[in-house]
Amino acid sequence: MPTIKAATGRIVLLLMTLVGHFPPHCRALAAADVVLRRVLVTGAGGQTGQLVFRKLLSRPGYVPIGTVRTEASREALLGGASPVPPESVVVCDITSADPSALDDLVGGCDAIFICTSAKPAPTGDVDESTGRPKFGFPNGDPELVDWTGQRNLIDAARRAGGNDDDGVHVVLCSSMGGTNPDHPLNNLGRTTRPDGTLAGGNILKWKRKAEAYLVGSGLPYTIVHPGGLLNEPGNERELCLGVDDSIPGTSNNSVPREDVANVMIAALENDGYRGRSFDLVSKPVGDGVVTEDYSELIESLAGKNCDYSLGEIA
Repeated sequence: MPTIKAATGRIVLLLMTLVGHFPPHCRALAAADVVLRRVLVTGAGGQTGQLVFRKLLSRPGYVPIGTVRTEASREALLGGASPVPPESVVVCDITSADPSALDDLVGGCDAIFICTSAKPAPTGDVDESTGRPKFGFPNGDPELVDWTGQRNLIDAARRAGGNDDDGVHVVLCSSMGGTNPDHPLNNLGRTTRPDGTLAGGNILKWKRKAEAYLVGSGLPYTIVHPGGLLNEPGNERELCLGVDDSIPGTSNNSVPREDVANVMIAALENDGYRGRSFDLVSKPVGDGVVTEDYSELIESLAGKNCDYSLGEIA
């Protein structure tokens, strides 16, 4: 935990608490002189990002700030059965934000959770060669969201200062499949130009480019490659880690989003997750022993990390 940053954050949070800008559990912690970690969560309106964001809001010791791309996404978080504190959500398009705006968000943060990703959607057209629906990325293609946006955040974290020991810890949610250039996900959103060359798509290659950039940034990092994401309860399965799209101990290739969120948060609470890049899946419910010890989980990798010389980078 960065000493100077933590002390500064504690003072700022205590002052803001006095004027009523933080939820009750944060006010109580600040009054008790407990060091609070300020954490930025991008993609807080998405499915996985929202799980991370809400879990951090409910845990003592954290002051999460969630970013969303639109005012509508912010309003969705503020409403409903479980509204979040309005001061905890900021509208910011990380793909186009000027550096000063990102510096204001990242400044004073102990960690950033990057949960943003380009999201494919059917275009309404059909691929004549396959008869299958065509997909596009209406809210930003992979190059913009998974590369430019993530690079912008990493650069802001670097400008905030620090290094491997006391820099902003970046926890990145990516995807399995990066070692396979021909993975079907890379075809989504791909188009053919009049001259016959291909454009767009390649989401896993752009993700991999952002990952490699983070690894070389000098910042403390954790990169999680989940398998197929399930909208099912977490904390009910044995989790399995591997590297380079190979996970021993199970043939299953999926994992609940909630378990992904749990592992990402564990990365802030266990030094064994620093400087690590790994794949994550789960066994089916009832198969194996439910994972409870996240220190033991990362130790199961025996120091292995994903190899970025494999696959292709955009």
